[in-house]
Amino acid sequence: MSAARRARGFTLVEVLVALVIVAFGMGAVLAALSSSANNTAALRERTLAEWLALNQLTATRIATSAPSEGSTEGDVDSYANGQWHWQQTVEALDVPGVQRITVQVRRVTANESAAARESWLTTVVGFRGDALARPDGNLPNWAGSAFAAAPGQGNGNGRVRSPGAPQPGAEPGPTEGGSGTPTPPASPLPTPSPAPPTPAPGLSGG
Repeated sequence: MSAARRARGFTLVEVLVALVIVAFGMGAVLAALSSSANNTAALRERTLAEWLALNQLTATRIATSAPSEGSTEGDVDSYANGQWHWQQTVEALDVPGVQRITVQVRRVTANESAAARESWLTTVVGFRGDALARPDGNLPNWAGSAFAAAPGQGNGNGRVRSPGAPQPGAEPGPTEGGSGTPTPPASPLPTPSPAPPTPAPGLSGG
């Protein structure tokens, strides 16, 4: 009797319960795979948008003239098989000559809504400043406690002249033969070798 029951197999209810369990497990696996694929695609879009924003920021910062304050917009076609739109905002800060540049980028899609036009993928912020003074060949005295200039080496503003740099406002020094070549420094004199020691009296041999 027991052998016949063991050879009977699974019942319909047991098979249905097993199929339900497998269906739930496969659904969870497919949901995880779909979420991972969506995250990968979103990260790719954000990375491309950030590259475009950094390119626009770099082009603005290396320009020969300072950008005008306000907002400007532009499009980039055929980049990563798509069309992109960027918006740049330039603002003046409290520090004279320093500007803050904000660049936002999004992908352009067909029949996009007004909400999609304000949905930016990335925002990059950078700064651009003008030089406070022209370089004069001076170097800070990093070894000093308060950047104090050494006697005879300072220029009155707490800096030390770099080796070989002329004093601001001074005429160039004389040259050798009038050819424009600076006179090389004199070579140091050789140090005389010490004399051999004299033996003490009474200690000589023989």
